[in-house]
Amino acid sequence: MTDEVKKESVPKVSPEDSALDAGVAADTAKKRGKKSKRQVFRGRASVQCTYNNTIVTLTDQNGAVLGWSSSGHLGFKGAKKSTPYAATQVVADVTEKVKKYGLQELDVFVKGVGSGREASVRALSNNGFSLLSIKDITSIPHNGCRPKRPRRI
Repeated sequence: MTDEVKKESVPKVSPEDSALDAGVAADTAKKRGKKSKRQVFRGRASVQCTYNNTIVTLTDQNGAVLGWSSSGHLGFKGAKKSTPYAATQVVADVTEKVKKYGLQELDVFVKGVGSGREASVRALSNNGFSLLSIKDITSIPHNGCRPKRPRRI
């Protein structure tokens, strides 16, 4: 008789029922607004400054992108895209995007030769980030391109 009681007390759950229960739990979490963002305190800032544009990307330590922005994305056109003012506006925009993650410390990697290099790094420190390191990763050609063939006259 004890075997019968044990068998009756354990309800049988199929895999389909458990999947439905998980879906219902996810739906109720969305309705209540309890979607939790992960908190990232230390990250990386990649700043790419060319003669034509400035792109700033903020990532976590593993390289997963938290937010990005560029001067072309903000509506700057032509020669105004590569100005220091545009670079400060790009940093302000990307800072607003990643504010929800709680990012505080940054390792900055600057690439390129544009005029927005220093302005973007300065804007990162002025927007409340603690800059741990600044590294220039601009690529330098070792032997350059193949030279033109000699002229035959």
